[in-house]
Amino acid sequence: MSHLRTILPYFRPYRTGMLVGLLLVAISNFFTVAGPYLLKLAIDALEDPEVQRSLILQYAGLVVLAAILGGIARYGMRELLNGISRRIECDVRADFFRHLLKLDASFFARNRTGDLMSRLTNDTLAVRQAVGPAVMYSVNTTVMSTFVLSLMIWISPRLTLLALLPMLLLPPLVLGFGRIIHRRFERIQAQFSDLCTMVQENLTGVRLIRAYGQEKAQARYFERRNQEYADRNMNLIRASGLFHPSMALLTAAAMAVVLWVGGGLVMDGTITVGDFVAFTFYLNLLAWPMIALGWVVNLFQRGEASMGRINEMMHEEPRIRLTAGARTAEHVEGAVEFRNVSFRYPGTERVVLKDLSFRAAPGEVVAVVGPTGSGKSSLVSLLPRIHDPTEGTILLDDIPLQEYDPTALRSVMGVVPQDSFLFSETIESNIGLGLHNLDWDAETGPPSEVVDAARVAQLHEQIGELPGGYRTYLGERGINLSGGQKQRAALARALASDPHILILDDALSAVDTHTEALILDELRSALRGRTTFLISHRVTAVMNADRILVLEDGVLVEEGRHADLLAQGGVYAALLERQLLEQDLESDLVPPASEVGSAP
Repeated sequence: MSHLRTILPYFRPYRTGMLVGLLLVAISNFFTVAGPYLLKLAIDALEDPEVQRSLILQYAGLVVLAAILGGIARYGMRELLNGISRRIECDVRADFFRHLLKLDASFFARNRTGDLMSRLTNDTLAVRQAVGPAVMYSVNTTVMSTFVLSLMIWISPRLTLLALLPMLLLPPLVLGFGRIIHRRFERIQAQFSDLCTMVQENLTGVRLIRAYGQEKAQARYFERRNQEYADRNMNLIRASGLFHPSMALLTAAAMAVVLWVGGGLVMDGTITVGDFVAFTFYLNLLAWPMIALGWVVNLFQRGEASMGRINEMMHEEPRIRLTAGARTAEHVEGAVEFRNVSFRYPGTERVVLKDLSFRAAPGEVVAVVGPTGSGKSSLVSLLPRIHDPTEGTILLDDIPLQEYDPTALRSVMGVVPQDSFLFSETIESNIGLGLHNLDWDAETGPPSEVVDAARVAQLHEQIGELPGGYRTYLGERGINLSGGQKQRAALARALASDPHILILDDALSAVDTHTEALILDELRSALRGRTTFLISHRVTAVMNADRILVLEDGVLVEEGRHADLLAQGGVYAALLERQLLEQDLESDLVPPASEVGSAP
């Protein structure tokens, strides 16, 4: 149970509740074993010819009272111990989620979303059952066995010894089935992760599946995986199904011994009838802890397997780490310098950026252009430390990025990635993601930062046409917005936080050229005073940049302003010429409106 030991610190805030709950376990068991003893006294009293009805009535009342008090204690122990296990489950899940948020991009490239979701939900549930019901019934089994065995030995040591002989098979039985259950449960959890991953990917990409007519194929594929999950559960059920009858068989064997030997002891006058009845009750009470022991072992084995899967992720260390004495980045001017920077993605050998060196002055607009796969997005991913360079140094205001607190560093940057991700929240919440206070009412409207940013992104008027305006809820990943609208919402989100450094990674690729021109015109004033890195496949979008970097196969081949680069007649000039040619071809393929529908 090495993995489950890591859960022990989570019990500290609930120590008092745990102690009270465990005390109630002992109290409930005391009143449970008191019932058969009171019954023994009543039966033995009946052998006295002069017994009074009032005495029997007293014993009956005491039996009922013991049952009531035991029931109250049992309710309290369940309320406390199961409630604490729910809180611990919540704490583990919260810590796991916080840890995931600290991990870098390479971790999420290696691990599937469905698998992580399975560990956050299914595995934390199995851990809860191990630290809640399993702990409660472990203590219950120990206390009940102690009470019952003490009373059984008090009644007849010989009968107790003979009754316990069949139980000698219990330890090897528990250990053997425990190993089988552990292995099979691990296989179930792994298959459940695969199933979650498939469902998550299919629901996210449902429009693509429909576009290719793959609904039936994916349904069949899901059926096979679902059936495999059911088969693995059935294998576990078979093991558990054999376990419990085996325990019951041992109990039945013990009962047979008691009936045979105990009956003889009564006839010999060694024990009374009351002793025999009480002993039989105690044997039945002992049977339940023995059977519960198998269930507890099952829960512990499941919890151990699940905690191992959680620990596997919790032991992952982020590559982007906070160094001691890290800077806060409160007063940033925005000077950025790359010194001999090279980069390759973790786990790969291909160098995507090679010995890159340049300097951007505060407030300068730096455009990055180049063919597909030249390393443009990789370059800007190094600025907010999504990745760190393999070689070389990146400086912000002449200080290496590694000396800044990563969270503080990212708080002064606004990033618009290629893939514009929106949350299933209101438009106002998505745009104001970087703001600390988004409280507003119907009279005052959304914060001015949100509205101003939406105006710059040419989205304000379209938001006004939606039913709820800025409080319109979006579908998953903003599915009810067009590609261009999602890009503009992502642009507004970056601007709303008033960043010192703005990174636009092909942020306008999904908008038409007319809208792009309007946005760029509005951006000129919004970018003033901010150091901006602008990536675009359209040369026309970067013509007015203060500095243009031209990448080819990860190498900085040209650098300068638009006019200077055109005069060189190199890669940049060739890119512009190719794009102008493509635009001419597109315009030739589209007939004038006056000719549409006319006779040849």
